[in-house]
Amino acid sequence: MSFITKRFGSQPVNASEPESTSRDSASNGSTEKAGTYTGDANTTGFNTDRKQSVPENELEAQAELKALRKKHLWDPNFPQDTLADLDEARHTHDLQVELNMVDALTENSPYPEVRAAVRNYDEDVPANTIRAWVIGMLLTTIGSAMNMLFSMRSPQLIITSLVAQLVAYPIGYGWQLTFPNRQFRVGKLKFNLNPGPFNMKEHTIIVVMANCTFGGGAAYATDTLLAQRAFYGQNLGWGFDLLLTISTQMVGYGIAGVLRKFLVRPASMIYPFNLVNTSLFYALHDHTKTDPTKSHGWSISRYRYFFYVFLGSFVWYWVPGLMAPFLSVFAFVTWIRPNSPVINQLFGGVTGLSLIPITFDWTYISGYIFSPLVAPWFGIANTLIGMVVFFWFTAIGIHYSNHWYNAYLPMSDSSSYDNTGSTYNVSRILTPEYTLDLAAYQAYSPLFLSTTFSLSYGLSFAGIAALITHTALFQGREIYDRFKSSRTDEDDIHTRLMRKYKEAPDWWYMVILVVMVGFCFATIYAYPTHLTWWALIIALLISLIWAVPIGMIFAFTNIEIGLNVLTEFMVGYMLPGRPTAMMLFKTYGYITMTQAVAFVQDLKLGHYMKVPPRTMFMAQTIATIWSCIVQVAVMNWALGTINNVCAEEQPDHYTCPNGRVFFTASVIWGLIGPARIFSPGNLYSSLLYFWLVGAILPFVFYFGARAFPKSSIRYLNAPIIFSGTGNLPPATPLNYLTWGIVGYVFNKYIKNKYRGWWMRFNYITSAGLDIGLALSTIIIFLCLQLTNTDFPSWWGNTFVFTTMDQLDTAVNKVVATGETFGPTTW
Repeated sequence: MSFITKRFGSQPVNASEPESTSRDSASNGSTEKAGTYTGDANTTGFNTDRKQSVPENELEAQAELKALRKKHLWDPNFPQDTLADLDEARHTHDLQVELNMVDALTENSPYPEVRAAVRNYDEDVPANTIRAWVIGMLLTTIGSAMNMLFSMRSPQLIITSLVAQLVAYPIGYGWQLTFPNRQFRVGKLKFNLNPGPFNMKEHTIIVVMANCTFGGGAAYATDTLLAQRAFYGQNLGWGFDLLLTISTQMVGYGIAGVLRKFLVRPASMIYPFNLVNTSLFYALHDHTKTDPTKSHGWSISRYRYFFYVFLGSFVWYWVPGLMAPFLSVFAFVTWIRPNSPVINQLFGGVTGLSLIPITFDWTYISGYIFSPLVAPWFGIANTLIGMVVFFWFTAIGIHYSNHWYNAYLPMSDSSSYDNTGSTYNVSRILTPEYTLDLAAYQAYSPLFLSTTFSLSYGLSFAGIAALITHTALFQGREIYDRFKSSRTDEDDIHTRLMRKYKEAPDWWYMVILVVMVGFCFATIYAYPTHLTWWALIIALLISLIWAVPIGMIFAFTNIEIGLNVLTEFMVGYMLPGRPTAMMLFKTYGYITMTQAVAFVQDLKLGHYMKVPPRTMFMAQTIATIWSCIVQVAVMNWALGTINNVCAEEQPDHYTCPNGRVFFTASVIWGLIGPARIFSPGNLYSSLLYFWLVGAILPFVFYFGARAFPKSSIRYLNAPIIFSGTGNLPPATPLNYLTWGIVGYVFNKYIKNKYRGWWMRFNYITSAGLDIGLALSTIIIFLCLQLTNTDFPSWWGNTFVFTTMDQLDTAVNKVVATGETFGPTTW
């Protein structure tokens, strides 16, 4: 008997049950399958059969299997053994085996990650309730206001949507116990204050509102506004503030809706972080115990397990976060030789390469790259390849060869330097009108960057070029097929379940897109921004075109490739000497795309949880616009009320760090410009070769994978190798290396050896660690840092901060007073 026959059998199988859930354990309401007519305004009113049409003969079964193989051939998350099983099923010519294989791949997700975290059936419970709207808008208001205010303080604190997801549960449950089950009517609108138990669809609406408004911190456009208001002294008024903020956020939403066919409905668009959300929903709403036969002997409920992990994470962070900071960066080699530049450069965890990466702080493991328990192993592995090749071997070679005068510069930080080794003094090259004083620039200094910082620009060039060729080679045919297909062509179980509900039509999103593009033009023409109409169109086209390939990489891996360097590079050549225009071009070209991907991710979360699309549309649209108003109001209040706000010596640390960084970037890229940094004949011109390397490498991987289809070459991903480390700096090698190590343990070793435990508890472990850390950080920040209360001094929080690594002074050569290094002309 063949392996495929043993695995799938020659008897009919039921592949529709989720691997780690039970219909009997579903919470809050009935568990009707999609297709039951409910008469709800959000449903189609038609009885849509959950199962797709079954092949009637071997010819049809063979065609179905061939189509599935073609669809998943280059899918990095599709299990290799399942692909082999699919090929074997095609060659058995046993109709029942073929039908079982089709059923296994279409009646549940073909991805073990999704099967572990998302149920393959729908529950007939209300989503569009007054309870969901009140709680959602309340948390949106509080979270947006707090994140906006905290973004102006150093260190910055971000209240994530996972915190909102946890907080919303007791509020919703309390509402269920408190309010009467009574129907109200306001005009034609009817609503019930207590429509039954607080359910997962209501909870999803609340979390989606939090995700799209404050989940990632304050709106990026507020950094532009702070740079203008606090550092350029340019106040264009509330009208400009609202136009810029709303248009930036909502253009992305319009793009997201248009791209649902490519980035939401396909089963391969997983969005790993959504699986943390869905697992937490089930853990909070379903308290049943685990079947020990399916989870290697563990019988604890996910609800109880989550709170154990959450409590442990919450308590533990007080140790590295307050009492013993040396555990955060456990660079013990630098403690032995604290004043050795080479030792601190190689083994330091703050400004060094961390050749022995050790940390006991979840902040350092997950801080810049999210939880390592979320990203799939192939994404982690590609990131580690890029990390080791470029930020260990290449960086060491460049630094100690003094190629870019690196002997006078740190190994790894995000600052810019002049030819005396001091931080670049931007004010020395500015005119009173905030334009470039060319004579002052030529008399002062060219710009120098640390070794890893300069390499990061080259890798950004390579990553963008690789993304083009990689997408064309590996996903080009799929994108073309999606473009031609209709909604009913999808064979994904979750997409078929969603056919029960009325779709939010594309024209709704197109209206938002057109109106918000109008807002964009109003923003640049009604106010002195110096951004031309054609430059705005290019910026918006960048967002639209790049949203698909970047969204696909993000959906596969939870690793996002940014366009910040590309937009800065382009506008620096197109509109030199216009820093305000540079900031707006970057915002519309980069952040609009980022918002589009974030909105698409939220749409997929609603897709997984079977929330009606029209309810999702209203929740995202209203919450986002309201959040923009709240954030602009809080920002203006802070700028007008807090004394000496945004000054470096501000006594309460409201120094506006994000706005300051944005201001400096606008000066460097908008004033000095890329032509004086990267063009031929300038110091960093050799980095332009990375464009060529990035464009070629995907061809090597593609033809290698075709030549050796069963080898690991098919998992090599050039865009991730180049851009997976895109946050470095300010992230450090310590962040990426420890993230990779933990990712290997959970998503490679445990996943392969203890699959049952992994499918039941992996994502809940991630949620518990993240939320425990977040709440512990919030309490430390509010109770201790805001009151300037310090933990008693001892070796573990004093001496470890005196190393060259911590002080950012690990340079091989120090410039003598009155001397300079570098080129003599620039």
